[in-house]
Amino acid sequence: MGDNARSPYGNRSFETVTEYTQQSVKALFSMGCNLVILACNTASAKALRSIQQNYLPLNEPYKRVLGVIRPTTELIGNYSKTGHIGILGTLGTVTSMSYPIEINKFYPEMKVYQQACPLLVPLIENNEHQGAGADYFVEKYLNNLLIQSNQIDVVVLACTHYPLMINKIKAFLPTQVKVVAQGEIVAQSLKNYLIRHPEMDERCVKESRRSFITSDNTNVFDAIGGIFFGENIKSVHIDMNNFAF
Repeated sequence: MGDNARSPYGNRSFETVTEYTQQSVKALFSMGCNLVILACNTASAKALRSIQQNYLPLNEPYKRVLGVIRPTTELIGNYSKTGHIGILGTLGTVTSMSYPIEINKFYPEMKVYQQACPLLVPLIENNEHQGAGADYFVEKYLNNLLIQSNQIDVVVLACTHYPLMINKIKAFLPTQVKVVAQGEIVAQSLKNYLIRHPEMDERCVKESRRSFITSDNTNVFDAIGGIFFGENIKSVHIDMNNFAF
C-alpha cells in the first residue's frame, strides 16, 4: 500500500509520520493483515517504535508491525572490512539518526556516515532517474558522503526507491565500495522471524496474492508502480480519512 496522497514522508515531522503510518497500518489490519512490514525507511525510523510500544498493545495485541532498519543494521558488519559505513537516505531517515544508533548496538566499533538525498525520490517517481539530469545529483550526494571518510567501503541504500538507481550509484563510486540494497536482507529477516514465531506464521495466509492500494490517483500510482515492478499494475483507491484517529 502506498500513501501517495501524503507522500513523501522524508521531510515531515515525527508526529506527522507517526500519525500517517498508524492510519496506514490500521487500514491494512482492517483488510485482514496480521503482520505489516513498513517498507519505508522514514516510517521505520520515525513511527515504528511508537506503533509497537503504544498502538499495538492497546489496539491490536495479537498483530505485529516490523520495519526495515533493524534487519539491515544487524547484518551490515558482514559487508564491511574497514568498519566505515555510508548511508544514503531521505532527510527524515538521516536526521532520525536511526542507522548510527542501531548499527552501534550491534557493531559499536563501526563508524557511520550519512548523506541525505532529497531529490532522488522525486527523480525516480517522475521517471527521470536514468537520465543525464540525475547524474548531477547522484554525483553530488556521493561526493558529500565520501568526503566524510576515505575508508567507506559499504554504502547502504536506505530508501526503497534507491535500488532503481543502483547501477548509476555504482558508476559514481570507487570499485571497491559495495552497494547494499535492503530487499533480500528484509525478505530473509522476515523468513527467520516467522520461523521464530510460528504463532504468527500460522496467522499469515499463504495464498500468494498481490494487491496494490493507493491513497491517491490510481492512474498515477499505476504508472509509478510500473517503474518499480517492471510490469503493468492495477491498483485500487483507499480513503485514509476512514482510518483517522
